[in-house]
Amino acid sequence: MTRYILTRLALMVPTLLGVLVATFVLIQFVPGGPVEQAIAELRLRMESSGHGGDLDAVQIEAIKKQYGFDKPPLERFWLTVSSFARFDFGTSFQSNKDVWTLIKSKLPVSISLGLWSFLAAYLLAIPLGVAKAVREGSRFDALSSLAVLLGFALPGFVLGVVLIVLFSGGSFLEWFPLRGLTSDNWEELSWPARIVDYFWHLALPLTCLTIGSFATLTMLTKNTFIEEIRKQYVLVARAKGLTERTVLYKHVFRNALLPIVTGLPAALVAAFFGGALLIETLFSLDGLGLLSYESIIRRDYPVVLASVYLLALIGLAIKLLADLLYVLVDPRVQFGQAAQ
Repeated sequence: MTRYILTRLALMVPTLLGVLVATFVLIQFVPGGPVEQAIAELRLRMESSGHGGDLDAVQIEAIKKQYGFDKPPLERFWLTVSSFARFDFGTSFQSNKDVWTLIKSKLPVSISLGLWSFLAAYLLAIPLGVAKAVREGSRFDALSSLAVLLGFALPGFVLGVVLIVLFSGGSFLEWFPLRGLTSDNWEELSWPARIVDYFWHLALPLTCLTIGSFATLTMLTKNTFIEEIRKQYVLVARAKGLTERTVLYKHVFRNALLPIVTGLPAALVAAFFGGALLIETLFSLDGLGLLSYESIIRRDYPVVLASVYLLALIGLAIKLLADLLYVLVDPRVQFGQAAQ
């Protein structure tokens, strides 16, 4: 197992390098980069002040040097790789702030949305999926499937608009706040009150983010359990006189978790980074989704590269964690060892 983990960690290096190469090369061909934007802004200022709009070679070279584009592409790429290996992501072109400091300031929002929506989806969907599998074909199964599929068909941002109108000071009730993770007087509150205030602000965004993944996971759990329940070992366990609860949770549950654990990396990465942009914008939450989108629009390349790099690194780490969880769920799986 140790050898397998070390091998996987070593393989992360070329994967991350490939991600940086692809992103860096793509950036070179995107029109309207920071140099072009700076030149256009300077020309506009010169024209408005009556000094004409022509820039000499010295001014253009100074702008290129300011953004690091005075060096050849290969040299710039090597500087990027060497600095990223030290987690030095440089300075943002737009805000002139350290990129890592800028990303860290957005992490509380993204972690809050991603972690709690992920946990909510799994904690609600798995029990519901098990209940649907046990009661397959019943009225409960039919009605819950209808509700789950309706929720899946409704996009998160559309649900967000509905919830804001209904419960956040729209045309009806004003039960939940519209923006931010905490209230203005959060520092003055006691710790129990802070926790309540925190989840009070998260209630509507989490509902919007959870609904889609919740539906998919519920149906996956149900179908997996149904498939396991019909297998021979379940009939043998029942024939031995084991209770239905023991059969379900001691034998079926562990085997049925395997496909769910396999999909853990994609679900967790999607919870942290997928679909958060519209929700963050809708509820005025300043997180990584909004930062990444604005950085792409403004051609803030240090922030774009750092965001892609961190996303790839987190995805690889979560994939490794999922493989280790797979072994815990099914001890028969032995990575890095020949089959006996």
